[in-house]
Order: sequence, then structure tokens, then C-alpha cells
Amino acid sequence: MNNACNLNTTYCPSLTEYKRRKTRVVNIGGVPVGGDNPIRVQSMTTVDTMDTMGSVEQCIRMIEAGCEYIRITAPSIKEAENLKNIKEELLKRGYDIPLIADIHFTPNAAEVAARIVEKVRVNPGNYADKKKFQVIEYDDASYQAELDRIRERFVPLVRICKEHGTAMRIGTNHGSLSDRILSRYGDTPLGMVESALEFLRICEDEEYYDIVISMKASNTQVMVQAYRLLVQKLEEEGLQPYPLHLGVTEAGEAEDGRIKSAVGIGTLLEDGLGDTVRVSLTEAPEAEAPVAQVLIDRYTHRAEKAQPIKPVCNLPINPFQYHRRETVEVENIGGLNVPRVVADLSRLSDIKYADLKSVGHLYSMLLDKFNMNDLGADYIYTGDYPISFMLPNGLKELVNYTYWLRAEQRQDRHPLLSAVEYLESTERHAKLNFVLASIHDITVELMERLKQDATVVLMLYSENEHAMPELRKCFFRLMNNGIKNPCIIKREYGNLTPDQVQLYAATDVGGLLIDGLGDGIMLGTELLPEQEKGEWLHTIDKLNNLSFGILQAARTRMSKTEYISCPSCGRTLFDLQETTAMIRKRTDHLKGVKIGIMGCIVNGPGEMADADYGYVGVGKDKIALYRGQNVIKKSVPAERAVDELIELIREDDKWIEPIKLEE
Repeated sequence: MNNACNLNTTYCPSLTEYKRRKTRVVNIGGVPVGGDNPIRVQSMTTVDTMDTMGSVEQCIRMIEAGCEYIRITAPSIKEAENLKNIKEELLKRGYDIPLIADIHFTPNAAEVAARIVEKVRVNPGNYADKKKFQVIEYDDASYQAELDRIRERFVPLVRICKEHGTAMRIGTNHGSLSDRILSRYGDTPLGMVESALEFLRICEDEEYYDIVISMKASNTQVMVQAYRLLVQKLEEEGLQPYPLHLGVTEAGEAEDGRIKSAVGIGTLLEDGLGDTVRVSLTEAPEAEAPVAQVLIDRYTHRAEKAQPIKPVCNLPINPFQYHRRETVEVENIGGLNVPRVVADLSRLSDIKYADLKSVGHLYSMLLDKFNMNDLGADYIYTGDYPISFMLPNGLKELVNYTYWLRAEQRQDRHPLLSAVEYLESTERHAKLNFVLASIHDITVELMERLKQDATVVLMLYSENEHAMPELRKCFFRLMNNGIKNPCIIKREYGNLTPDQVQLYAATDVGGLLIDGLGDGIMLGTELLPEQEKGEWLHTIDKLNNLSFGILQAARTRMSKTEYISCPSCGRTLFDLQETTAMIRKRTDHLKGVKIGIMGCIVNGPGEMADADYGYVGVGKDKIALYRGQNVIKKSVPAERAVDELIELIREDDKWIEPIKLEE
């Protein structure tokens, strides 16, 4: 990548030009992945694998929704054997779709499935290892002995796959790393990568290459870093360039699940990584494929539409480790402050008290005061239509510079200047000024001025089709020239559907935040002439919520409860969607608390490694409750489980009573 610039980074083809990483082509039942083939869409069934007809009907719904591969759990030999019946029934109905067997813990089941379906997925963390959550010290000899044991267990599957032309996914999960890996590498992206490489080296020794790899985590920062590091390590070790299966594991449901998936998956797609995508939502599997397709479709013609961006010759960040860009503090922006949310109200010409509800500030006429919820914007941009009343405490206003020059009480408002206005102006706010700038505005002259001005926050924007890399290049230019002014990321979307705006914004802004770039976010859309004020307020409300959702998904500002919930599968022991909704209803006011909701022990303490508390199915109508990765209550009746979960949170002094806002 950009070899002329001597960058010691090979994790993506280009940081500035859209190019897909070139990989091996892996044939999966006549639907090849990798190389120049389209990025493939897949999902996973939720019906019990032993329910043949139920599985078939769900498969058909998934195919009609856009799935090109279908994964089915095979936790034991009996489920693996029943894959044959499911496959035959699908063929009888005219559906010749590749099936993938999902294996946990049971090598024998994998060996059976590999003779039936087109692909098997194994998890290095639990295929040959039993995770006991113990810290064990391994010397080199004992570590090698463990690798020899893994080889003995794994080689039979490799040889069966090779004989039958069956592909394999080696799928590492952040939460299910073995004790051996954890003891040497810790709970890190490097540990995830090494876990997969152990299995890959065995495959290559056996001259078996029909492999796809994944590095999934519920933490988007860890997930992105692991995939990048994997590509780098494959190159360094001279291993084959295997296709990548992208996914954020246990992303959750509804808007949060979609935003989180887009932050992780979209960031990698932007860099040309990824050959098949699965969006993991706690919803029916047929709801997943359309979301994946929206993410993928954005890159179909990206290279032709994008404006050229000069290569990056000095990479000022470590793409494999999070470190926030160092900035000066300007009022409450930058420095150690959380990223701020700026809401765009500039299309509203007559803003009333009640209108601020759309940005999280609710006015009570009875009490004549404002209440702010956890999603209350920090700034509002009103353009040439300033607020005519006193704003609630903590909320500040931006106006266009031309208005600010003639406004009364200028100290209470902050001007937004173009780069030209800033360079030519002599009058500015004494403490905080915003300067709107694109990559073309970040000139030597501007940067020299910024070095002397600690009152400026840059508002960076891009009109390039390849927007995220251009904005990233802006940050790199600032960093390489010693500019430490904070930066708000401004993105505006035109004639797009709400789903596209949600996923594109999460990709564009989230991808920067994951690399520690950005001190705030401002989202906008085009003004449609026929939109009434009520419709605009609804749009503003959605964008405000989206802004906070992106900051949370990128792990940079925790403003609400986070739910790490797995998608249902044939192993699930309760209704995940209904249970998640019930837990959310009781706990969604607990700011920053992370709750894992897992359908079974396979997706239990390991997969929710990032959670503060866990709710895990362990039997019919029986729930285990966890604090972190430690089980606290082993067999709680389902009807009492949510109450006991709340009691556990209360014991840790993390419970607060929900507050009803005054209307």
C-alpha cells in the first residue's frame, strides 16, 4: 500500500483510494467468495436444527431476503446428520443454496457436517479447547504440547474438508479465546489473530486453502483492530491472502444493532477489506440480509465516483491500537472531554421552546424549566435563525458568522466561519469559534494561523464520495503539522433513505472515532421543500439519537445502556427478542451499564466478555446470572430472572430509579 511513501502498513490496499483487497477465491457450493466476486451476504437460522421443515421454511425466507449463504448450528452429531435432510428438502423445492454448519466444542459433529454441507465454521477458542476462565502459566514446552494436541484434533477435519471439497471458516471470537491464548497474549486483538493463525498454519501444512477467516467482537474497536492485524500478520508470515467474513458479534437489536454493525463492518469495507458480511441482529434472520446489502451496495461503484485523494505518506496513528488524537481543550470540546453532539436546527426559522425536545431538552410549561435526557445535544446550530429565548443550562448555540457580527449578546453565541472568513476576519468570539473546513481549506496559511489560536474548533466536512478517507486525510494532515485544535466531524446526506443515512453516518463517523479521530459529530440532511416543521423535528430527533448511538457504538461516549445480545439460533433456550425487549424496558435508563443477553451457554460468558452483567439461558426456563464472566446465580427461574438481575445491579450500587420527565 502506497509503497512509494514507505508506510509500514499492509493491512489495506490504500488509505486514500478505494480498492478491494485481493484474496484467494474460495468456492462454496458454486457461489465463490473473494477475488473479484461480489461481497456476499449471509445469515444464520434460529429454528431448532432438528426441526427440518421449520428450518427449511426459514431458509427460504432468508434466501428471498437476499442471503447467498445460510449458516445452521450443529452443536452435536444428531444436528450435523440432520443437515442432510434440510439440504435435500431445500433441493427438492428448487433452492440450491450453500449451507454452512456452525460448530462449537464438538469435532465429531464437524467431521460429520463436512461430508454433507458446503462449508463448516469452527471457533479456535472452543473447537479443541475447553475454556475454564483460569489463568494458567505455560512455558514454551507446555505451550507446544497444547499446539500438538490441537493439531491431532483438527487435522482429521482438514483432511475430510480437503477430500470433499468443503470450505471452512476459521472464526475467532473475542469472548471465547482459550485460556492458553489468554495466558500468553491477553484479551487482545493479537490474541484473537494468533488463535486463528494456529489453525491456519495447520491447514497450510496440509496444503488446504479453502478457508475464510473472521475476527468477531462485540467491541467495535477490538473487532476492527483484530481484522486489520490479521491481514498484516498474514502478509508478514507469507500465508495465503484468505477472504474475510465480516461481522460484529452480538450487535443487538433495532437501531443500536444496526449502528454498531455499521461502525465495525463499514469501517473495514471503507478500507477495501471484507468478502462476505453477516449482520448479527437480535431479530428474525431475514431482517439481517437487507441491512448487510445496504452496507455492501455503497461500494459497488465507489472507485468510479470518488474524487482522487493524495496518498498518505506519514501515518500518525497506530491502526491496531486505540489512542485518541491529542487536542487542546477549547471550552468543553477536545482535551479529555467526551465527543460533543451538535444538532443542526438551521432549517427551522422560528424555533419554540417545545422544539428543543427533538434534541433531548424537554421544556415543562408548568414548571417553566427544561429537563435534559441522556441524549441531550451539547450545541445547536441555528444558522441565520437564532433562538429568541434563554437556552437551558449546558446547551450552547452556533450561528453563522455574518449574523454573529450584527447580533446582540454575542458572548452568548458562537460564530461558525468559513475558512476564508476566518483568515480575513478580525472580530471573533473571545473563547470559542468554529471554522468550517474541507481538505482543500487546510492550507499552510490556515494551519499557521491555527497554531496561534486556541479558540478555534474545526468543523471538518467532505463532499467526496470517498468521504471517510478524505476526512481521515484531513486529520492526518493536521496531526503531521502539529495542529491540536479539536475537530467536529460534519456529515450531510442528501437524497437517501433513513436506513442509508443511519448506516452511512455510522460508517463515516464511526470509522474515524474508532481510530481516535474526532471530538464531536454534526449530522444533517437536505431540506425538502414539501417537508413541514413537524416532519423536520422528527428528522432532527432521529439524527440526534443517531449521533449519540454512533458515539456509543464507537466506544467514545457511553450515554445509554448497552445490550450485548446474540442473534437467536437453534441452540437458544428462550425467546431472545421478547426477553431483550423486556430487559431493555426495565433497564434502559442505566447510563453506561453493559448487559449481555445470551440464548445459551455456547454464547454465554465468553461471547459477552465485554459485559458488566450477563443473562444466559442454561436450560428450559432456567437462567444463569453473571457479574462479568463470573456466574453469580446458576439456575434462576425465568419468571424471576429479570428481577434478580436488577437486584444484582442494585447490590453493586449501579442501580438508579428511572425518572419520568415532566411534560
